[in-house]
Amino acid sequence: LLALFTIICWGTTFISTKILLVDFSPIEILLTRFVIGLSILYIIRPEPLKLRHEEHRLYLVVAALSGITLYYLMENIALTYTYASNVGIISSTAPFFAAILASFTLRKHAITGPFIVGFIISMIGIVFIALEESSLNINHKGDILALGAAVLWAVYAVVLKKICAFGYDSYHKRNFSLWRNFNDTTSYFYGF
Repeated sequence: LLALFTIICWGTTFISTKILLVDFSPIEILLTRFVIGLSILYIIRPEPLKLRHEEHRLYLVVAALSGITLYYLMENIALTYTYASNVGIISSTAPFFAAILASFTLRKHAITGPFIVGFIISMIGIVFIALEESSLNINHKGDILALGAAVLWAVYAVVLKKICAFGYDSYHKRNFSLWRNFNDTTSYFYGF
């Protein structure tokens, strides 16, 4: 039931963001997501993350930047230039990029035939669903940004796999990522 809720929320994010972009900038949407996410995670787990080793901080920062700040920023900006269906289809390539990256960086992660077949079948299904009543319209700027977002999500997925081996609680990892990026983004874009 929770998985179904997650699928519905994730599936509507492209369209809802496209609608929000009428009245809000990509940065405002990003900051609003940070505030909502931080608030919920703080209620669930208010105590801060205590690093077991200082070297873990780099992995957490890379995950925070790639999977939250830069991914959502690029996705939001992509939606200002191209269609939500394009962004949805292109973002669906993230598992493919993650598999390629994992095969080079993580032990015991090889791209297998069943993965490739499954990926192709799922992409065909995604394209059919996304383009059910319309055709694919290419917009180079938006589509390249969406592809960049997919690659960033792949980096996040692979780094998160490594972080999971450190044994941190998932709420703490998300709190660290959101808080770090909220501070960095507001500082950079608004000069706080």
